[in-house]
Amino acid sequence: MDSAVKAISGLLGGLALFLYGMGAMSRAMEEGAGPSLRRVLARSTRTPLRGALAGALATAVLQSSSAVTVTVIGFVSAGLLGLPQAIAVVFGANVGTTVTAQLTALSPDAAVYPLLFAGAVLEAAGKGERVRALGRAVFSFGLLLLGVGVMGSALEPVTASPRFTALLARAGDSPALGLVMGAALTAAVQSSSAAIALLQKLAAQAGPDRARSALGLLGALPMLLGSNIGTTVTALIAGAGQSRDARRVALAHLLFNLSGALVFLPLLPLFAHVTALLSPQGPACAVIARQLANAHALFNLVCTAAWLPFTDKMAALVTRAIPDRREHENSPLAGGG
Repeated sequence: MDSAVKAISGLLGGLALFLYGMGAMSRAMEEGAGPSLRRVLARSTRTPLRGALAGALATAVLQSSSAVTVTVIGFVSAGLLGLPQAIAVVFGANVGTTVTAQLTALSPDAAVYPLLFAGAVLEAAGKGERVRALGRAVFSFGLLLLGVGVMGSALEPVTASPRFTALLARAGDSPALGLVMGAALTAAVQSSSAAIALLQKLAAQAGPDRARSALGLLGALPMLLGSNIGTTVTALIAGAGQSRDARRVALAHLLFNLSGALVFLPLLPLFAHVTALLSPQGPACAVIARQLANAHALFNLVCTAAWLPFTDKMAALVTRAIPDRREHENSPLAGGG
């Protein structure tokens, strides 16, 4: 019982460190580069490709697709961005968010404390607000990595539990269940980056035979796909009560990730094979974190490349789903005279 409590408290504590570090890093980067990034978002959207690139850049810098998506929703509500331009930025934000998974796959445990020290020194002794903001960002990144390490340590004894092993086996045997679990976890923590970091650490734990991954790549991929669906909850919440175009942007974000997950889910063996080809070779537990990071990038790159030429079609689709009030009132189904 004590070991279970210790594992759960360690897991929650590591998750708290990760989320706090992620939020603090995002705020620090926004303080240092936010105004410039907002100008980039507002101006670099003349074509869908430029909008997607702007969204990817902003998300890679801010390390939060949710922050960029919520910002875009605010721009749309204020009339600073049109619907197709905003949707293109959201497509790109999904690509930019894959940078975090690549960083957490590095497992730079030895770099955590030097990063914390360097960040603290920069913030305390730096000249100029941008340098101090950079220091806060570096320190927060160290906290983020520390949280990943704490979660990994907490998961080690958990993976030896027969009940936990049985749950993982069920998720591995049922891709639909894995999809739902990934979506629910991400919706609960309001961060796909945190959910994927946890998934990377979980998959890197050895199973009962102490040789193979506790989850395996095929078992982890449905949860990865689900995390892309769960992350849209933040945008849906942000769009509630906003203008119709803002709600349409949030719906487009959901449709983008949901359609991609539903297409990839039946193709899991092929997805896993391509991911393995694009990733380093070695023992499963040693390379699976990198494999999941590459799978996350591959999924979002393919989905963005597939949807980007049809940005206007997506805009038309979400406009039909959330019609203007005047159009709705004139519809024969509205009961108007």
